[in-house]
Amino acid sequence: MRRKHVQPHEDYGFFGPDSVTWKVWSYPTSLTIGFQRAVVVEELDPALVASVTETHAIFDRPRTRYDRTLRYFALVAFGSSRETSKAADVLVKIHSKGIGTCPVTGIRYDANDPDSQLWIQLTGWHSILLAYERYGPGKLSPEEEAQYWAECAVAAELQTCDPADIPRSREELRAYYERMRPQLLGSDIAKQAMNQLLDARVMLPKLPWFMAPASWVVAFALRTGTIATLPQWMREESGLKQSRLMDALIRPVLRIAFWLAALSGAVQVQLLRLISPMTVSVAAPILLGVPPENEEVLTPAQARERYGYDRPRDAHLELRARQQAKVFGEGARPSEEGIIESEPILGRIG
Repeated sequence: MRRKHVQPHEDYGFFGPDSVTWKVWSYPTSLTIGFQRAVVVEELDPALVASVTETHAIFDRPRTRYDRTLRYFALVAFGSSRETSKAADVLVKIHSKGIGTCPVTGIRYDANDPDSQLWIQLTGWHSILLAYERYGPGKLSPEEEAQYWAECAVAAELQTCDPADIPRSREELRAYYERMRPQLLGSDIAKQAMNQLLDARVMLPKLPWFMAPASWVVAFALRTGTIATLPQWMREESGLKQSRLMDALIRPVLRIAFWLAALSGAVQVQLLRLISPMTVSVAAPILLGVPPENEEVLTPAQARERYGYDRPRDAHLELRARQQAKVFGEGARPSEEGIIESEPILGRIG
């Protein structure tokens, strides 16, 4: 894709070229192995995996589920303030149907629950950073890392969680994981979901037979590289076994591969077109250096005021109450409100 064919964003969204978010998220580790790690680690939360497996989307339509989720991730980092605010609003409606009772723990879950949203936010931003450090240019400076977590708190304003709960340092992040560990569970359904998401071939289109060996190699490298980033306790909880030797061997392989990809924005766009076509229009302007129509950076609060959206935690409360009544009061399935509405924003369902 050439720059002249790229539709510029309306504005810089919530970060912009001076942000650490753009520095980290625009490196090819981020929307590949970083994203894969994020969705894999998420499954250790029993409530989240119950919500995910209830729809069975990661098994029935894994490519579109991967594609839509990656597009939302990219919108938060790179999208315009208007488009991203709209996506955040419709996501609350989508999540309103992600409610039920966890079959493993017996605890009610709600995809809009602030604690669940905080887990998704932190595992996502941490995984993106960790992939950048391990297989990209290396660690950020202390100042850059502090800015990165401050920007993570900005992005949290697009979720139902409280930005004040976002850790502002690596030490605070470790403390968060320690608090979460007693709640995490490598159940059978979690292990099944994690192994499904560790196979990168689920996000690839149907390829010619002669490309099967290449797709297997890529999937093996990404799976190995992702597992290599997991602490030992996560591996034990999820039943993922891999030797320290394999951890060490995959690192230079992926560092070189990602370094080569980073040499050309056009190459990155083409790779992204293969793994997530719905994300291309979001990331291409940043990867190819296409300036927005208006070089403005907004805060989520400014965007909500400008475009007329509620804070996610306060959005669509009537719909969320109706869904709760249907599921927990009537024993019926929740309605599909928000799903069809989301297609022009996050991409087609099927």
